[in-house]
Amino acid sequence: MAIQSLDALLAVIPVAGKRVFVRADLNVPMADGQVADDSRILASLPTLERLLAADARIVLASHLGRPRGQREATLSLAPIALAIERALATARGQAGQAGTASPHPKVRFASDCVGDEARKAIDELANGEILLLENLRFHAAETENDPDFARALASLADVYVNDAFGTAHRAHASTTGMVPFVEQTAAGLLLERELDALQALLDPVRPFVCLLGGAKVSDKLGVLEALLERADTIAVGGAMAYTFLAARGDRVGRSRLEPDRLDDAKRILLRARERGCELLLPSDHVVTTQIEPAARAQTVTTIPDDSMAVDIGPETAERYAAAALQAGTILWNGPMGIFEIDAFSQGTERVARAVAKSNARSIVGGGDSLAAVKKIGVGAEIDHLSTGGGATLDFVQGLTLPGVAALERP
Repeated sequence: MAIQSLDALLAVIPVAGKRVFVRADLNVPMADGQVADDSRILASLPTLERLLAADARIVLASHLGRPRGQREATLSLAPIALAIERALATARGQAGQAGTASPHPKVRFASDCVGDEARKAIDELANGEILLLENLRFHAAETENDPDFARALASLADVYVNDAFGTAHRAHASTTGMVPFVEQTAAGLLLERELDALQALLDPVRPFVCLLGGAKVSDKLGVLEALLERADTIAVGGAMAYTFLAARGDRVGRSRLEPDRLDDAKRILLRARERGCELLLPSDHVVTTQIEPAARAQTVTTIPDDSMAVDIGPETAERYAAAALQAGTILWNGPMGIFEIDAFSQGTERVARAVAKSNARSIVGGGDSLAAVKKIGVGAEIDHLSTGGGATLDFVQGLTLPGVAALERP
């Protein structure tokens, strides 16, 4: 089975004037009705530019947040249409507008993603223009992968391009359900780049070092079990580390933990020893009694009963950094602490700088990790910044990604 690339499709199918439905991942952070971080928008631009240059009529679709089938004004994609238009104009200005279809591509907006409103807006779309549809998840049928909704989406397309790696692990109407009803399909440039980059994790240059953070063991249980069989070192940070420490019998004070996952943590610790995978846990901790910017923090090796851990300590950060600097391949998913608060961000920053400095093939995935890399300013020194969180972790586990499998053709 093979997946057609966008370049391969454009080499054989003239798309000028055709309706090219692009499923993108524009699930961006919003603040006061404005895009707070345009990283995912920027990541989608190469595919859009390639199709604009081919004079396609682009029907762009995405979700935003979890409206659960209800219209929520704060989750409308309308502000994102303007953000895309600005991003395209900026990118073209920086490139001197070389090889582009027009200096100021128009991004129109439709107030629904199916029905008469969407169809009318598409009919009015000129070649070399983009129409952004309203939030797919305003319809519960999107996440339910309802076949009638999938057919309605497919009726808007002559060509289907999936460029949404961040949702490739979801079997939704716009990622899988509509695909069989569109004759020509392809992987977008972002999706193709993600899959190529993540292949390095399946046959890694050793030592293979994984840095895993985040709040819950339950969120990372599957990937932990899979990585135990392939990684040389796994360094655990974030709140999830304290479930492991509690399972080992350490005092964790009021640190966040999952009591119902203690047995899973014990099993993972045992399997790491059996396999010879070095599983690193914090040996010192930044703790506080309350989580707020002005809170007093201190570094301890034993967590007081009235305190909670909010970051790995400096000794732990140096151990994790040393592992990263010696690695041949690095996967980092999840911050080491509450990095949004400066007093609790030092562990994440130390790890980020070590990953950036390492000579290893480095891959960073997950929204919080990407936000940390951007805040610290080391993104340019990371080999691959993955737009997928759950999709990246599912790929690492060897699980089928429905959005990718749907593109496969004999």
